[in-house]
Amino acid sequence: MKYRVRITATAKLEAEIAFNWIQEQSPTHAVNWFNGLVDAIERLSMFPARWPLAIEDAYFAEEIRQMLYGKIPHVYRVLFTIRNNMVYVLHIRHGTRQGLEKDELIFPDET
Repeated sequence: MKYRVRITATAKLEAEIAFNWIQEQSPTHAVNWFNGLVDAIERLSMFPARWPLAIEDAYFAEEIRQMLYGKIPHVYRVLFTIRNNMVYVLHIRHGTRQGLEKDELIFPDET
């Protein structure tokens, strides 16, 4: 089964912030990192349940999974949930950041 992938506004903003930060360190690397991130997120359309549950999963009835993307020091956690035939990318956070608190994780409407 192929899933549709939808990236929330929050996740898009977090990806943009990460790109800008990496770009300050290495402009060439930032472009490659971002393009790879887009490709990795697109690959969530195939077998997204293969990725492990995130630590945030313990807080919610709905499963929260994570995909790690990047190489040290630019490893990011792509947090997502699966609903029917949709994968919703909820957040993109640096791997060294603490897990999200209950009030930080907002689920998208299905409208």
